[in-house]
Amino acid sequence: MKKTLLSFAVMAFMGAASVSSAQAQAKMTPGTVSVGGQAMYPNKNIVENAVNSADHTTLVAAVKAAGLVETLQGKGPFTVFAPTNAAFSALPAGTVETLVKPESKATLTKILTYHVVAGNMTADKIMAAIKAGKGTASLKTVSGGTLKAMMNGPKNVVLVDEKGNVSTISTYDVTQSNGVIHVIDKVLMP
Repeated sequence: MKKTLLSFAVMAFMGAASVSSAQAQAKMTPGTVSVGGQAMYPNKNIVENAVNSADHTTLVAAVKAAGLVETLQGKGPFTVFAPTNAAFSALPAGTVETLVKPESKATLTKILTYHVVAGNMTADKIMAAIKAGKGTASLKTVSGGTLKAMMNGPKNVVLVDEKGNVSTISTYDVTQSNGVIHVIDKVLMP
Protein backbone atom coordinates (compact mmCIF):
# COMPACT_ATOMS: atom_id res chain seq x y z
CA MET A 1 0.00 0.00 0.00
CA LYS A 2 2.77 2.42 0.95
CA LYS A 3 4.53 1.76 -2.37
CA THR A 4 1.30 2.41 -4.27
CA LEU A 5 0.57 5.59 -2.33
CA LEU A 6 4.17 6.71 -2.83
CA SER A 7 3.80 6.20 -6.58
CA PHE A 8 0.67 8.32 -6.58
CA ALA A 9 2.34 10.97 -4.41
CA VAL A 10 5.16 11.20 -6.95
CA MET A 11 2.61 11.44 -9.78
CA ALA A 12 0.76 14.18 -7.88
CA PHE A 13 4.03 16.06 -7.28
CA MET A 14 4.98 15.78 -10.94
CA GLY A 15 1.49 16.93 -11.91
CA ALA A 16 1.76 19.92 -9.59
CA ALA A 17 4.36 21.42 -11.91
CA SER A 18 1.73 21.71 -14.60
CA VAL A 19 -0.97 23.27 -12.39
CA SER A 20 -0.54 26.71 -13.94
CA SER A 21 -0.95 25.42 -17.48
CA ALA A 22 -3.82 23.16 -16.41
CA GLN A 23 -5.58 26.07 -14.73
CA ALA A 24 -4.99 28.25 -17.78
CA GLN A 25 -6.44 25.56 -20.03
CA ALA A 26 -9.35 25.10 -17.58
CA LYS A 27 -10.26 28.74 -18.10
CA MET A 28 -10.46 28.07 -21.83
CA THR A 29 -12.27 24.72 -21.65
CA PRO A 30 -15.98 25.05 -20.82
CA GLY A 31 -17.19 22.63 -18.13
CA THR A 32 -13.76 22.16 -16.56
CA VAL A 33 -13.62 22.07 -12.75
CA SER A 34 -10.56 22.03 -10.49
CA VAL A 35 -10.38 19.15 -8.00
CA GLY A 36 -7.35 18.46 -5.83
CA GLY A 37 -5.53 21.34 -7.48
CA GLN A 38 -5.89 19.90 -10.97
CA ALA A 39 -8.24 20.56 -13.84
CA MET A 40 -10.82 17.83 -14.47
CA TYR A 41 -11.54 17.86 -18.18
CA PRO A 42 -15.02 16.87 -19.41
CA ASN A 43 -13.48 15.09 -22.42
CA LYS A 44 -11.54 12.65 -20.17
CA ASN A 45 -13.00 9.65 -18.39
CA ILE A 46 -13.37 9.18 -14.65
CA VAL A 47 -10.04 7.41 -14.16
CA GLU A 48 -8.08 9.76 -16.43
CA ASN A 49 -9.23 12.72 -14.35
CA ALA A 50 -9.10 11.10 -10.90
CA VAL A 51 -5.44 10.10 -11.17
CA ASN A 52 -4.57 13.81 -11.39
CA SER A 53 -6.40 14.88 -8.22
CA ALA A 54 -4.04 15.23 -5.25
CA ASP A 55 -7.13 14.86 -3.01
CA HIS A 56 -8.01 11.41 -4.38
CA THR A 57 -4.78 9.38 -4.36
CA THR A 58 -6.18 6.90 -1.83
CA LEU A 59 -9.35 6.42 -3.88
CA VAL A 60 -7.31 5.83 -7.05
CA ALA A 61 -5.08 3.31 -5.25
CA ALA A 62 -8.18 1.52 -3.95
CA VAL A 63 -9.79 1.46 -7.41
CA LYS A 64 -6.61 -0.13 -8.78
CA ALA A 65 -6.44 -2.66 -5.92
CA ALA A 66 -10.07 -3.63 -6.54
CA GLY A 67 -9.47 -4.06 -10.29
CA LEU A 68 -12.09 -1.43 -11.19
CA VAL A 69 -9.94 0.74 -13.48
CA GLU A 70 -11.28 -0.79 -16.72
CA THR A 71 -14.87 -0.56 -15.48
CA LEU A 72 -14.58 3.14 -14.60
CA GLN A 73 -12.89 3.82 -17.92
CA GLY A 74 -15.84 2.16 -19.68
CA LYS A 75 -18.62 3.83 -21.59
CA GLY A 76 -20.88 4.38 -18.56
CA PRO A 77 -22.41 6.71 -17.78
CA PHE A 78 -21.51 6.49 -14.11
CA THR A 79 -22.11 8.81 -11.19
CA VAL A 80 -19.24 8.51 -8.72
CA PHE A 81 -19.38 9.89 -5.20
CA ALA A 82 -15.62 10.28 -4.67
CA PRO A 83 -14.31 10.35 -1.07
CA THR A 84 -11.24 12.50 -0.49
CA ASN A 85 -8.00 11.31 1.11
CA ALA A 86 -9.19 12.99 4.33
CA ALA A 87 -12.36 10.86 4.21
CA PHE A 88 -10.29 7.68 3.99
CA SER A 89 -7.99 8.94 6.77
CA ALA A 90 -11.02 9.34 9.05
CA LEU A 91 -11.66 5.58 8.92
CA PRO A 92 -10.40 3.54 11.88
CA ALA A 93 -6.63 3.00 11.88
CA GLY A 94 -5.53 0.19 9.57
CA THR A 95 -8.80 0.03 7.62
CA VAL A 96 -7.42 1.23 4.28
CA GLU A 97 -4.29 -0.90 4.59
CA THR A 98 -6.43 -3.98 5.25
CA LEU A 99 -8.87 -3.24 2.42
CA VAL A 100 -6.20 -2.97 -0.28
CA LYS A 101 -4.76 -6.41 0.54
CA PRO A 102 -5.52 -9.05 -2.14
CA GLU A 103 -7.54 -11.13 0.33
CA SER A 104 -9.87 -8.15 0.92
CA LYS A 105 -10.57 -7.47 -2.76
CA ALA A 106 -14.25 -8.54 -2.60
CA THR A 107 -14.94 -6.28 0.39
CA LEU A 108 -13.06 -3.36 -1.18
CA THR A 109 -14.95 -3.82 -4.45
CA LYS A 110 -18.29 -3.79 -2.62
CA ILE A 111 -17.38 -0.58 -0.75
CA LEU A 112 -16.12 1.18 -3.88
CA THR A 113 -19.07 0.15 -6.08
CA TYR A 114 -21.34 1.39 -3.27
CA HIS A 115 -20.04 4.85 -4.25
CA VAL A 116 -21.18 4.42 -7.88
CA VAL A 117 -24.65 4.89 -9.33
CA ALA A 118 -25.46 3.95 -12.93
CA GLY A 119 -26.38 6.94 -15.05
CA ASN A 120 -25.46 10.59 -15.12
CA MET A 121 -26.91 11.98 -11.87
CA THR A 122 -26.03 15.66 -11.91
CA ALA A 123 -26.75 17.79 -8.85
CA ASP A 124 -29.91 19.10 -10.53
CA LYS A 125 -31.16 15.55 -11.10
CA ILE A 126 -30.35 14.51 -7.52
CA MET A 127 -32.12 17.59 -6.13
CA ALA A 128 -35.14 16.95 -8.38
CA ALA A 129 -35.29 13.34 -7.15
CA ILE A 130 -35.13 14.57 -3.54
CA LYS A 131 -37.97 17.00 -4.21
CA ALA A 132 -40.04 14.29 -5.96
CA GLY A 133 -39.40 11.98 -3.01
CA LYS A 134 -40.69 14.63 -0.59
CA GLY A 135 -37.28 15.14 1.00
CA THR A 136 -35.46 11.88 0.29
CA ALA A 137 -34.22 10.19 -2.86
CA SER A 138 -33.13 6.57 -2.92
CA LEU A 139 -30.16 5.95 -5.19
CA LYS A 140 -29.46 2.34 -6.21
CA THR A 141 -25.71 1.71 -6.23
CA VAL A 142 -23.76 -0.54 -8.57
CA SER A 143 -23.02 -2.80 -5.56
CA GLY A 144 -26.77 -3.38 -5.15
CA GLY A 145 -27.10 -1.18 -2.08
CA THR A 146 -29.02 2.01 -1.53
CA LEU A 147 -27.89 5.52 -0.69
CA LYS A 148 -30.36 8.10 0.54
CA ALA A 149 -29.90 11.65 -0.71
CA MET A 150 -31.37 14.54 1.26
CA MET A 151 -31.03 18.29 1.45
CA ASN A 152 -29.19 19.91 4.33
CA GLY A 153 -30.01 23.53 3.64
CA PRO A 154 -31.22 25.07 0.39
CA LYS A 155 -28.31 23.93 -1.82
CA ASN A 156 -26.45 21.28 0.15
CA VAL A 157 -26.95 17.59 -0.65
CA VAL A 158 -25.99 14.94 1.87
CA LEU A 159 -25.84 11.18 1.39
CA VAL A 160 -26.78 8.68 4.07
CA ASP A 161 -25.42 5.15 3.79
CA GLU A 162 -27.10 1.96 5.01
CA LYS A 163 -25.31 2.25 8.36
CA GLY A 164 -26.64 5.77 8.94
CA ASN A 165 -23.35 7.59 8.24
CA VAL A 166 -23.75 11.01 6.60
CA SER A 167 -21.49 12.38 3.88
CA THR A 168 -21.69 15.87 2.40
CA ILE A 169 -21.08 16.63 -1.26
CA SER A 170 -18.41 19.33 -1.29
CA THR A 171 -17.92 19.65 -5.06
CA TYR A 172 -20.78 19.02 -7.48
CA ASP A 173 -20.95 18.12 -11.16
CA VAL A 174 -17.38 17.33 -12.14
CA THR A 175 -18.32 16.33 -15.69
CA GLN A 176 -16.50 13.37 -17.27
CA SER A 177 -16.71 11.84 -20.74
CA ASN A 178 -18.40 8.81 -19.15
CA GLY A 179 -20.40 10.37 -16.34
CA VAL A 180 -20.07 12.74 -13.42
CA ILE A 181 -18.16 12.89 -10.15
CA HIS A 182 -19.34 14.50 -6.92
CA VAL A 183 -16.62 14.91 -4.26
CA ILE A 184 -17.70 13.77 -0.78
CA ASP A 185 -16.21 14.16 2.68
CA LYS A 186 -16.86 10.68 4.16
CA VAL A 187 -16.46 7.10 2.98
CA LEU A 188 -19.87 5.47 2.60
CA MET A 189 -20.40 1.93 3.90
CA PRO A 190 -22.84 -0.65 2.55
